[in-house]
Amino acid sequence: MVSDMVTSMAPLQSFLMKMGVNTSDHASIVSINLFVALLCMCIVIGHLLEENRWMNESITALIIGLCSGVIILLTTGGKSSHILVFSEDLFFIYLLPPIIFNAGFQVKKKQFFRNFMTITLFGAVGTLISFVIISLGVILLFKKFDMALLDLGDYLAIGAIFSATDSVCTLQVLSQDDTPLLYSLVFGEGVVNDATSVVLFNAIQNFDLNHIDLRTAFQLIGNFVYLFFTSTLLGAVAGLLSAYIIKKLYFGRHSTDREVALMILMAYLSYALAELFYLSGILTVFFCGIVMSHYTWHNVTESSRVTTKHAFATLSFIAETFIFLYVGMDALDIDKWRVVKSSAGKSIGLSSMLVGLVLLGRAAFVFPLSFISNLTRKTPEEKITFRQQVIIWWAGLMRGAVSMALAYNQFTRVGYTQLPGNAVMITCTITVVLFSTVLFGMMTQPLIRLILPHHSKPAHGVSSEPSSPKSFLVPFLENGSGEGPDSARSVARPSSLRMLLRAPTHTVHYYWRKFDNAFMRPMFGGRGFTPFIPGSPTESSNNVW
Repeated sequence: MVSDMVTSMAPLQSFLMKMGVNTSDHASIVSINLFVALLCMCIVIGHLLEENRWMNESITALIIGLCSGVIILLTTGGKSSHILVFSEDLFFIYLLPPIIFNAGFQVKKKQFFRNFMTITLFGAVGTLISFVIISLGVILLFKKFDMALLDLGDYLAIGAIFSATDSVCTLQVLSQDDTPLLYSLVFGEGVVNDATSVVLFNAIQNFDLNHIDLRTAFQLIGNFVYLFFTSTLLGAVAGLLSAYIIKKLYFGRHSTDREVALMILMAYLSYALAELFYLSGILTVFFCGIVMSHYTWHNVTESSRVTTKHAFATLSFIAETFIFLYVGMDALDIDKWRVVKSSAGKSIGLSSMLVGLVLLGRAAFVFPLSFISNLTRKTPEEKITFRQQVIIWWAGLMRGAVSMALAYNQFTRVGYTQLPGNAVMITCTITVVLFSTVLFGMMTQPLIRLILPHHSKPAHGVSSEPSSPKSFLVPFLENGSGEGPDSARSVARPSSLRMLLRAPTHTVHYYWRKFDNAFMRPMFGGRGFTPFIPGSPTESSNNVW
């Protein structure tokens, strides 16, 4: 892999020159030590600020990255600019897969699929609406800033770039137990939104934008539907294949290391295959995580369950911290700021306009689509309240690493650009990401406490579920009788006939359970159907779900 992180400083040269770092290169070792030390600092300071109502781990990592970059620039007299150059390849190939997979592996499956249509409405249709509004806005307003160097493809790419949300800050505050509907919608929309934004961006690169007509529009929509379903199918197939192999061969009889390694490698293989066949790796690895948590996780030994749960969550946590630290340090790339130095007012004006379009584009679909979704919800408890709609709107205002990666892909070549128009767009993206993440992120926890005073995440205590896609708790260490890695205690059953009559039993979930128990579990495993072997997961609990 070509240089992902480059430095022009003598003591801080390439952080990752190729897949194998030359250990004899002392400068590379110094660079690696520096970055690992900063990662450790992010974890320690994030822990100390756990109770702070304004800060969270993502903002902490971002600020530490900025401060580190300032210190390094000062020590070199401002002569060296490339502290770390953002690489979209490093982001999409190595950092994003563990985050998305762990999100699928730990998601509340019942809540996610119960709200799947609303999630798809927000994540796919909503992102398209936001894309149209932002694209039209930049086409109409950029002319006032003399951005003639950009063409139609650039304008549409900007729409896709700033349609990609980053809801990590909100998910760190919300609780799956206290606000299951709200958490499910914010979380699910974030995953589908990222996939939709990347698909839109790639489609813009592939279509001939000089001849746009109704046929091209339908081709774009058809391409998206094709990518959505084929990517989902590939992820499900990869998850089922891993479950079948582990169930039939039962590696745990000889080595738990093999079954853990197979789960990790099969998860990454699903993402790699999706990229190989030009599908959406985000959707593929997400649904692979869901399927693995439902089948494969039950087919491994008890120790492997604990190991995989910790391993996936830890890899996701490190990757997220790495990304925010990475973005913070790259924001101080002096070369790009030098190019736009003569047009600082233009950069600030464009950034302000983009933030306004993000606010408008978000509001244009959250509230109307929430109204449409509420029409299909029968009981008041199922409806999305106005307060919850405000939280959903706010959760999608932050922009993060996906926007950065797409911007670098569109406006740079290997992290560099000398074209004034492209440099302005890179600096605008950095400004919007920093502004939205720091300002909106710091206001998230106070806002949620104000709007939902009784439903913010508890500061102490042990929850039965992961509080966010990157965090985890371990009540499942006591036994393996839960329904999966996303369920640590038995589900409360209705206590009266009224509760049973309120919701019909013959739902899609009901028929899926019948099909799952009759056909899927006997073939692919899962709790209750794995073979009884001494030392196996079913040795102590062989009951049917």
